[in-house]
Amino acid sequence: MTPRARAPGPSRNRGPAFVGAGIVLFGLVVLQQTTQIPVSPLYSKVGPTIFPYMVAAALVALGIALIVQAWLGQWGETDADSDAAPVDGQSLGWLALGLVLNVALIDFLGFVIASTILFVCTARAFGSRQWLRDTSIALALALLAYLGFAKLLGISIGAGILEGIL
Repeated sequence: MTPRARAPGPSRNRGPAFVGAGIVLFGLVVLQQTTQIPVSPLYSKVGPTIFPYMVAAALVALGIALIVQAWLGQWGETDADSDAAPVDGQSLGWLALGLVLNVALIDFLGFVIASTILFVCTARAFGSRQWLRDTSIALALALLAYLGFAKLLGISIGAGILEGIL
């Protein structure tokens, strides 16, 4: 006797469908909260709510797509899930260290140095052992981001030692 395939339906893949429903609900909360943002009448078309509305719409669309995929049996536990590699604790530790150091040091050392440390820890978590190269790339990207925000946009994203020189 051969096993019969189950037809798609509400009893199949409830877990993933609940995840999709949660994302839809979260998108609706973002939408509701966006309506509470005060908008000056000086804005004609593009105001401070355009991006939150776009995020809310994307969340609702993504949630609906996930629900449909779960309903059709295209999303959920697969055979590949049982063969998944175990979590690498050392890599997770490097990521956590980078995040903790970034949060702890950004006020004292500034955005550039804290972001450089975060980048280097993240690169190490992904297996890189080339500290000098990683630090050089991180410093260049952090400086570029800082100068873009601080000088071009006029937004302060963490003044520290290096930012005082710039």
